[in-house]
Amino acid sequence: MDAAPAATQAKPVSLDHLLNLAGPDMAGVDALIRDRMQSPVAVIPALAEHLIGGSAKRLRPLLTVAAARLAGATDDSCRKLAAAVEFIHTATLLHDDVVDSSELRRGKVAAHLIWGAPSSVLVGDFLFARAFELMVETNSMAALEILARASRVIAEGEVLQLTRAHDLDLDQDVYLEIIKAKTAELFAAAAEAGAVGAAASAEQRRALRQYGQDLGLAFQLVDDALDYSGASETLGKNPGDDFREGKATLPLILAIQRTGAAERAFWVRTVDAREQTEADFERARRLVQDCGALDATLEAALGYARSAKAALSVFPDGEWRTALGDLADFAVARRT
Repeated sequence: MDAAPAATQAKPVSLDHLLNLAGPDMAGVDALIRDRMQSPVAVIPALAEHLIGGSAKRLRPLLTVAAARLAGATDDSCRKLAAAVEFIHTATLLHDDVVDSSELRRGKVAAHLIWGAPSSVLVGDFLFARAFELMVETNSMAALEILARASRVIAEGEVLQLTRAHDLDLDQDVYLEIIKAKTAELFAAAAEAGAVGAAASAEQRRALRQYGQDLGLAFQLVDDALDYSGASETLGKNPGDDFREGKATLPLILAIQRTGAAERAFWVRTVDAREQTEADFERARRLVQDCGALDATLEAALGYARSAKAALSVFPDGEWRTALGDLADFAVARRT
């Protein structure tokens, strides 16, 4: 793609500081995850390992741990909440891939293509159950409420997206509502649960929830842009998958609006009717880029990343606050 405008350019960002700070906690989280995904039914750990083993940074549980430490947690209860967050996230991915008929997930063949859709859905259910067992073990009704609500909101977001699939008239506000539910809610809940586990003040809890929500929106919008500009190695799926599935993501929504009547027949055929040829994705990619929809999506992501960092201002300067700021920068730096 062409170079982005200077306003959207970002310095190279490393998560090394955050990963080093959270290293002992994340080792504990990984141990919990691997212990709790075991079952005497062999297909369950095999299928779970296929997906969970492909997650290098575990960003959502990392967020729970970092939020708890930033808020002053000194015990290890945040590790169980973090493991619960990862199980909820993995369960939703298993279900999503079946609904979307996805072929790749985290650079691997999607689980439902190996074990079948019924096994994928049921293992997702198993992981949801494991998540709630872990939450109960923390003896925190507040954390249980946060993550239970998140599970409900994510499901609502999935259904809303399904009802608006292939909708050429989907507007930006409704799309943001969808991704706020589908993606940003779990980021928000992960951070808020960490705050609750640390007995943070109401102000700190609100701040970390806001941080997580804005971080999640930034991540999703960059993922949307990468579908039209990235490579399989960056995405963990095939570029153009959103377009081929007829998903109206923000770059596509803006491109449809900006290209108007001149390209309406193309969008109706490829997105609404999903009658596509091999050359159609390249044409769609070119239209998305040429009309500025890609840059506009990245600008929106950058705005959410800035908002996420601003939410951390209620905390004093320190290494955890700096590391979470780096995570917000990383969210938008991935576009390169």
